[in-house]
Amino acid sequence: MKRIFKKTAIIALISVFPYLTNAQCKGFTKKECLPQLKPYVYNGQLNSAVLNEGDVAELLLTFYSGQDYRIFVCSQEMLGNVEFKLLDTDKNTLFYNKDHDYVKFWDFKSNSTQQLIVQVRIPQSEVKSEIVQSGCVSILAGFKE
Repeated sequence: MKRIFKKTAIIALISVFPYLTNAQCKGFTKKECLPQLKPYVYNGQLNSAVLNEGDVAELLLTFYSGQDYRIFVCSQEMLGNVEFKLLDTDKNTLFYNKDHDYVKFWDFKSNSTQQLIVQVRIPQSEVKSEIVQSGCVSILAGFKE
């Protein structure tokens, strides 16, 4: 009976874990990241995920002509210097934070209505370990009113 209970408990924990980590990530984003977007107004799209070292994620966003924007990539400290690029749809690099001492945001004015890709790369740990680092990464967009 104890074995059946243990197996059921393990299966339940494994199936619920992604929801718990996603909820923790949303909480991190709301508490730690959103306040740093100011003075820009949050666009209302919560784009966050738990990523592992070595992961690359991309997000397609629409920007409107004549509008001032801030792209802010917020991550938990354990992930180190998270890289992000802003790319056009032809994959040409418009901004790369590695060239700017790993800043966490970029402010720009969109000269035309366009879709751009925010690409985030989580660095590999320099210390070899069997345990892969993972943490919350959020991509936030804000605009000036």
